Amino acid sequence: MQTPLESLIDQVRAAHAAGTPLRLQGGDSKSFWVCAQAERTLDIRPYQGVVDYEPSELVLTVRAGTPLSEVEALLEAQGQMLAFEPPHYGPHATLGGTIACGLSGPRRAAAGSARDFVLGVRLIDGLGRDLSFGGQVIKNVAGFDLSRLMAGAFGSLGVITEVSLKVLPKPPFELTLEWVLQEAAALERMNQWGGQPLPVSATSFHNGRLRARLSGAEVAVRAAQARLGGEVVADGAAWWNALREQSAACFQTDKPLWRLAVKSSAPPLGLSGAVLTEWGGALRWVATDHAASQVQKAARDAGGHALLLRGGHPAAPRFGGLDPILAQIHRRLKHAFDPKGIFNPGLPGNF
Repeated sequence: MQTPLESLIDQVRAAHAAGTPLRLQGGDSKSFWVCAQAERTLDIRPYQGVVDYEPSELVLTVRAGTPLSEVEALLEAQGQMLAFEPPHYGPHATLGGTIACGLSGPRRAAAGSARDFVLGVRLIDGLGRDLSFGGQVIKNVAGFDLSRLMAGAFGSLGVITEVSLKVLPKPPFELTLEWVLQEAAALERMNQWGGQPLPVSATSFHNGRLRARLSGAEVAVRAAQARLGGEVVADGAAWWNALREQSAACFQTDKPLWRLAVKSSAPPLGLSGAVLTEWGGALRWVATDHAASQVQKAARDAGGHALLLRGGHPAAPRFGGLDPILAQIHRRLKHAFDPKGIFNPGLPGNF
């Protein structure tokens, strides 16, 4: 009888031989991000479970089909966490899908992105080969780090089957503060905090309210509170979770919702519509009826790029396009890992 891994490998080899496109699927909680154009689905969920976990070493290795909620419960029992605070977007989210999409939550600016915590990856490439990159050691610097390349590749380069991650202890104390400010003043203050030794683990600005989460030892958090002032937010934890899962009221809009990654020091973008700012000013969500070209230009002018998360005309590009040099690198990588282009066809830049 085949193991779940052997079954996945055989399915990929058969798809490669026939040139059949595959839609990679875990818990299907992030399909609105991927939008792959393939009728046949490769279900990763049967390949799940913890391979290895060493709390004292802060290292976890898990099969890709493992529910993200189970991973977090395991870490919670040891007083640890996935520091990049990944969103679930649904009860069935898997760890493999989380890493493939490379998504990070409110703590990203302070702790790092999902990619920063990937130590190693095992995957099936487009030829059906079982490959491993990286390892389970935090200080692993041998050669080009292909394992981190898979974080945010949306499954376009291979089927992630196992992931080794660095985990961190949970902060013993957290507190959320709030100020009423104009957008420009809020951006200036967030950037000032970024250059100071403060225990700020998350920031947000929306509807004239700037919020900051302080995390760490209680004595350090209280000292920062006394220094910064502001009002304590009673439901602070609920607010950050609502941002993480995009369940906050500001995300419930009928207008096209754009995700703009820009320089944190960029001034207000001048776009009409509701704006929510995270990551010290580096991430700006904008619900607007502006044309895609106008939103993408505003992002480029601010030193970044824009992605249409949902809404808008179906023909509108989700991404603003790759730089020609990056596009050439992408083509070479895609050809090396998936020469027939069977994985998640239809992704922007998926040549």
